[in-house]
Amino acid sequence: MGTRVGQKTVRFDKMPIILSTAAVAGNAEKTGPYGSTFDIVFDDDLWGEKTYELAERKMLIKAIETAMAKAGLKPDDISYLLGGDLLNQIISAGFAARQLGIPFFGLYGACSTMAESLMLGAMIVDGGFAKYAACATSSHFATAERQFRNPLELGTPKTPTSQNTVTASGAAILSSTGDSTYPAVTYATTGRVIDMGINDVNNMGAAMAPAAAETIISHLEETGRKAGFYDHIVTGDLGTFGSELMLRIASDAGYDMTANHLDCGVLIYQGNELMHCGGSGCGCSASMLCGHFINSMNQGTIKRILFVATGVLHSPTSALQGESIPAIAHAVSLEMGCGS
Repeated sequence: MGTRVGQKTVRFDKMPIILSTAAVAGNAEKTGPYGSTFDIVFDDDLWGEKTYELAERKMLIKAIETAMAKAGLKPDDISYLLGGDLLNQIISAGFAARQLGIPFFGLYGACSTMAESLMLGAMIVDGGFAKYAACATSSHFATAERQFRNPLELGTPKTPTSQNTVTASGAAILSSTGDSTYPAVTYATTGRVIDMGINDVNNMGAAMAPAAAETIISHLEETGRKAGFYDHIVTGDLGTFGSELMLRIASDAGYDMTANHLDCGVLIYQGNELMHCGGSGCGCSASMLCGHFINSMNQGTIKRILFVATGVLHSPTSALQGESIPAIAHAVSLEMGCGS
């Protein structure tokens, strides 16, 4: 069983492993610098479907099925599917679970959902309640844009601090057994909801940066680790502006992470000025983790990462009612050489 180390952190004594992963992405993501790390890519944002919502659901199902196939597993082998997305009532994940027939925990942590699913999935596996658990999230530019901001037909210009919702999905299969050649989930730090009064829905990075900084600092303090212990501290989708702000907040608190911090939102569209501050969405960190970062760990390029997915917990209704934007970040430590 896991052990609490501090107020927010859990150490996994059995250290569940990530047996396999899969990432699916759209055209804008395919043409980015990490396009080759995705298992499946497609050119048409509808992907042969009648609606963008159906395309997002298809993306998520393909990611989960591909991850299971890599592990040699079928839906009946998976005890639980933990997943979510950005849409009302998390319909992408719920309808995907309907089709796959796997017992389902629907999660909503906005763009932090991939870390939340890994954390809770590891608790289930570490606790002996499942041999295999699937963790998956998705997002789609077209579905999220018209839900949270403006109808696509308006062609509303973006502000300099805005980010592009990533069209992608990621899935990971956790296992209770496996050797040290697989990445293991060793620690998880649960974030608090932080609200610094930001009310600009086109500046998600500023809303999420304080939550990311607090969770990372809490993790380092409660585990007794230094920032340099990790090859990379990987945030979800702070973007360029949010990353700069997070690093400044951490530095003011005495934690320098400039040498090893990376942000999935910055990386996925790197070099594409049309994306302004970078990417966001549940699929942003999920596809980068389940593609590039896990591949790098399996290939021996990196050994330890702290995966810190970040999310804002607002809605179109709360924004129209003048509410500020609360945010959260969850951290999961992934390490090679620790499997059972």
